[in-house]
Amino acid sequence: MILTLTLNPSLDRTVDIPSLARGEVIRAAAAHLDPGGKGVNVSRALLANQVRSCAVVPYGGEEGRRLIELLDAEGIDMIMVPVAGTTRSNITLAEPDGTVTKVNEPGATLSGRELEEIATAVLSAAHSADWVVASGSLPPEVPADVYATLCRRFRQAGINVAVDTSGPALLAAVQAGPRLVKPNREELAEATGSPIETVGDALEAAAKLRAMGAETVLASLGRDGALLVDDGTVWHGECPAEEPRSSVGAGDALLAGFLAAGARGKAALVEGLAWATAAVQLPGSRMPGPGDIRRDRVTVSEPDPTRPLSGG
Repeated sequence: MILTLTLNPSLDRTVDIPSLARGEVIRAAAAHLDPGGKGVNVSRALLANQVRSCAVVPYGGEEGRRLIELLDAEGIDMIMVPVAGTTRSNITLAEPDGTVTKVNEPGATLSGRELEEIATAVLSAAHSADWVVASGSLPPEVPADVYATLCRRFRQAGINVAVDTSGPALLAAVQAGPRLVKPNREELAEATGSPIETVGDALEAAAKLRAMGAETVLASLGRDGALLVDDGTVWHGECPAEEPRSSVGAGDALLAGFLAAGARGKAALVEGLAWATAAVQLPGSRMPGPGDIRRDRVTVSEPDPTRPLSGG
C-alpha cells in the first residue's frame, strides 16, 4: 500500500481554451473540476490502476468539503484531517497544443497542532504501507523543514519515504535522507543553483541531490522524458505524447507508476513514463487507467550527457 500526504490540497478547475489572449474575452471549449494536490493525484493514479493507496488529506471550508466529495466519488481511500483554514482553488488554462497556464492560490496556513495531527494520522496508518509519499507545495507560514521533519520521523519508523516538492522544502527534505525524490527540471536548477540546459547538467544536479542525502533521484524533464539516478543505475527514458492535452498531474502520474512498479530500475522507469505520457493526453488532471497506458512507446537508454534539453 502507498500512503500519500498532501499538505496543501486543492480544487482544480481546468478550462480548455483555443488560445490565451491577455485582455480579451475568451470562450471556453470545456471545463473540468477535479480534486488536486500532488499527493492526491498520486493516489488517484494508483487507484485508476488498481494499486492500493490511501490519501491523508487536510481540508477546510466549503472548498474542502467539495474536495472530499470529489475524492469520495472517485473511490479514494482517505484519512481526513479537518483544519481551520479553507482549502485552496486553482485554475488551469489549457490550450490545444498542450500549453497550460496555471493560477494557484497559496492555500491556508496550518497550525503546529494541525501539523502534529496530520503527522500522527500518517504514522498511525503507515504500519501497513510500503511507501509514504510527501508531496506538493507548502501552505503559507508552514516551516520549510516540515517535510524533512516528517521524513526523519517516518524513516525512524522504518517507512520508505518519497518526496516531491520544491524550493527550500526540497533542499531541507533531501538532507533528511529520503529514499526517493522526484524533482522536475526547474526544481533541479533551483535546488543546485545551476542551469539545466543539457542531459549532463541534469545528471550532475541529480548527483548533487544524492550527495546531499537522497538515495534515488527520479527527475522529470518534460518533453525530454525522465532521468533515473541511484546506486549503480543511470537511465534516460522517453515516451512522446501523440496528442498532448494537459500536463497537469503528469509528474504525479510518473511518480505513481514508478512506485507501482517497485521504484527501482529500468522497468519502474518505463512504467512511470507510460503513466505520465498517458496523463498528458487526457483533459484536465484526469489520471490514466490501464486502457490509456502504452508501455510499448517508451524507450530507455543510457543518457547522452551532451544532448540539449528542449525546455518543453
